[in-house]
Amino acid sequence: MERFEFATANRIVFGPGTCSEVPALASPLGRRALLVTDSLERSAALQAGLTEVGLDWISFLVEKEPDVDCVILATRKIEESGCDLVIGFGGGAVLDTAKAAAALAANPGHPLDYLEVVGRGRPLRSPSLPCIAIPTTAGTGSEVTRNAVLAVPEKRVKVSLRSPFLLPRLAVVDPELTYSLPPALTAATGMDALTQCLEAFVCNAANPLTDAVCREGLGRAARSLRRAYEDGTDRQARYDMCVASLCGGLALANARLGAVHGLAGPIGGMFPAPHGAVCARLLPAVVETNLRALRSRLPESPALARYTEVENVVRLAFLGFGSGDFGPGDFESPGDFESGNFELGVGNLGKWLHALSENLHIPPLRRYRVTEADFPAIVAQAQKASSMKGNPIPLTDEELIEILQRAL
Repeated sequence: MERFEFATANRIVFGPGTCSEVPALASPLGRRALLVTDSLERSAALQAGLTEVGLDWISFLVEKEPDVDCVILATRKIEESGCDLVIGFGGGAVLDTAKAAAALAANPGHPLDYLEVVGRGRPLRSPSLPCIAIPTTAGTGSEVTRNAVLAVPEKRVKVSLRSPFLLPRLAVVDPELTYSLPPALTAATGMDALTQCLEAFVCNAANPLTDAVCREGLGRAARSLRRAYEDGTDRQARYDMCVASLCGGLALANARLGAVHGLAGPIGGMFPAPHGAVCARLLPAVVETNLRALRSRLPESPALARYTEVENVVRLAFLGFGSGDFGPGDFESPGDFESGNFELGVGNLGKWLHALSENLHIPPLRRYRVTEADFPAIVAQAQKASSMKGNPIPLTDEELIEILQRAL
């Protein structure tokens, strides 16, 4: 009976249309806001609402994955403009930028003073400026996590700025903001959410609360990801994916992840590869490799039973139990999964994940110019990643290279 903790954003507001409530919720938190966004057009209604309640604001546009220089610029803008509040409106890159800038504006020094792995890893000493996180994708769950992932180009890696102070003061999750996401982005971000729920559930640091949110997220992603991909106006599917994303963020912030994210971090730092698409491509091979390693080296590991439970959750969602609107045809896929012929048992989870990725047209790693010659460098960085430490069993370099070969 181990002790555990569970921390999240100070307040979470979830539901269609809730973004319209942000101006009123923001006004008590500050007088002048830095609005971090990836689209001035999409955030126009929020801008108008902030002005209407008398909250001054200035914008900071994020047009790529955040790196150290981007966060330095955002922090400088906060300081020069006298902002006392940060609002992130956008995808995971935007939210991570907003969270990091809010933290660094209250803590002197360079981002490398605080970054893990390649930085000095010093703890943040002072609470961040109040931060409001409003996701417009359903994937990272960054609105409720205590880290911000930043690229360090000179090191060719992505690493985390990590602290409880990075938890936003307010997270507002409005599924309506995801209705216009294109299919490819829906697929990549959705697979990231599914991966986070799965890895946090089988990791070596799960707890009863993370287990609960992982089960909820896995079921909703399994039944709704392909539906959201095929019809972006499917409101129930979009709602489910936003719940799954939130669950993934809650889980990873209070448990750990695994080899998928351990490998995805270095790949994202070395190549222009979308994080969610990389996770999707790696996930089936990681699941099958973990299962084989566990049976061979740790046959008594409770992680084996957890993988079986994941299969059960997926099967129930796949068959539509409890949903009323879903059936086997919603997830028709090659081989064992055609016509709902999904049997529980060894190996089927990996097959289902592979089939789902194929149906979502997830590209192979070679699309991003990854080659076998890059494998040793990727593996060397992955073995040092914090996410790798959460994998249910330590994997050898040879096993990680096999995963990369299968994802290539």
